[in-house]
Amino acid sequence: MIFNIFKGFGYSIKGLKIISQAKIRRFVIVPLSINIVLFSMAIFILFSMFDQWMQSLLPDFPSWLSWLEDWIMWLIWPLFASMILFVVFYSFTFAANLIAAPFNSLLAEKVEFMLKGKPLEQTPSYPVPSMIKQSLTSEAGKLFYLLKWSVVLLLISFIPVINIIAPPLWIIFGAWMLALEYLDYPMSNHGYYFKDINKQAASQKTLFFGFGCGAFLLTSIPIINFIAMPAAVAGATALCINQEK
Repeated sequence: MIFNIFKGFGYSIKGLKIISQAKIRRFVIVPLSINIVLFSMAIFILFSMFDQWMQSLLPDFPSWLSWLEDWIMWLIWPLFASMILFVVFYSFTFAANLIAAPFNSLLAEKVEFMLKGKPLEQTPSYPVPSMIKQSLTSEAGKLFYLLKWSVVLLLISFIPVINIIAPPLWIIFGAWMLALEYLDYPMSNHGYYFKDINKQAASQKTLFFGFGCGAFLLTSIPIINFIAMPAAVAGATALCINQEK
């Protein structure tokens, strides 16, 4: 179990090496540009709204707990801060992936050709209509799945006492969603839809969850998060190729 988590995690790091190769760089330009613009917006919004959001989430303590308030705040403030960071950055990550979906599919295709030793010139260097249609269909499936579970987590987030467990649940869910998000690009190139990708990931939860944790880490590190999306697409492609063997 632990081995599979670390193995999956390693593929997100491997993606950084893949996108640095000369043959692949030109296919990274559009996803990278989209990521830079949207993450810059996310950082601006966080600086502007963070204090206001924290005040709305933190509970009001009854008077009989006033003597414990400082200790409780010390424990839960980091949890709720991490939840806000996750919600904002994951929301912008999802938006970036939605906009860049056809280009991410193209990147996954070119990475697959390179790793399998096929010429990159076999297919066009731009998204074709069939690729765009497949990408947007899969994105719709992911959006429904995301909304369904987000409603459950939001309910937990606003239930007193129970909401203390909400931040780690958001992070776990976020890592899993990132795994599904990036696995979609190489798998949809082979005709798989979101329900098939979800089923495949569920068959090896620890491996794909480990990959999602790596993608989540890349997304969380300033500056690195600008290249997190193309790196995760490349890493997911390498992971899928390895699973075929």
